[in-house]
Amino acid sequence: MQAANPRRGYILGLSAYIIWGIFPLYFKAIASVPAVEIIIHRVLWSALFGALLLMVWKHPGWWRELRDNPKRLAILALSGTLIAANWLTYVWSVNNGRMLEASLGYYINPLVNVLLGMLILGERLRRMQWLAVGLAAAGVAQQVWQVGSLPWVSLVLALTFGFYGLIRKQAPVKALPGLVVETWMLVPIAVAWLLFNPGASSAQAEFWTTSEAWWLVAAGPITLVPLVCFNAAARHLPYTTLGFLQYLAPTLVLLQAVLLFDEHLSSSTLVAFIFIWAGLAVYSIDAWISLRRRS
Repeated sequence: MQAANPRRGYILGLSAYIIWGIFPLYFKAIASVPAVEIIIHRVLWSALFGALLLMVWKHPGWWRELRDNPKRLAILALSGTLIAANWLTYVWSVNNGRMLEASLGYYINPLVNVLLGMLILGERLRRMQWLAVGLAAAGVAQQVWQVGSLPWVSLVLALTFGFYGLIRKQAPVKALPGLVVETWMLVPIAVAWLLFNPGASSAQAEFWTTSEAWWLVAAGPITLVPLVCFNAAARHLPYTTLGFLQYLAPTLVLLQAVLLFDEHLSSSTLVAFIFIWAGLAVYSIDAWISLRRRS
């Protein structure tokens, strides 16, 4: 077994979250392509590059385990649908000036995970976890009161990714084989969409002479590279450390939204963020205290 190397783990973990955090720059580069079409190609090219990567990065016995457990295939089909919905919402939000809401969604996600653990897995929340979830709920409620509507982009992103993680727990398949199977299960839908939409940009021969075509092809490696970095980092760092690093990605999205793409951070949105950040601070302190007690 490979010895843990915390320095390498931090470099790989930071690389994964920085890449996820600057995804908006990639999606902005292909903003002329509709969000649904981007996701169709993300599925197709992720499936292709993922299969090629599996030939190099061996995971012995993964297919036999799936073949002998058909229930896991059904679970991966459901989780693949959820992650596709998450991708679609994220791409749409980036290319429609809703990056602040996307950032808020990924800040909420860890607290949604805690809530799902209580409601579905029967886990008991500690007092500080209750406080963290309550602060997040207060932030969402404040948005509803001030804006008059639910921050649906934030909630869809947090809930789809939260349920995705919950469902993947029921199918103990390693990350790369799991992602490859999820995407290959979506390939028939992606191909059917292209066949029934002959007017789509990428269905035109001349489209493949443009720079956007290469950006779409890049969706495969761009999806897989941070995943590979994340899984390598997980072998060198405690999972709780990776949990703290995850806040880097939505922070980068937030900074890009305000500094690069001129999204307006209104006072009501800032108050919601403050509630969420306070909840995350309480959650992080509780996780740190719990880790020290176990140590």
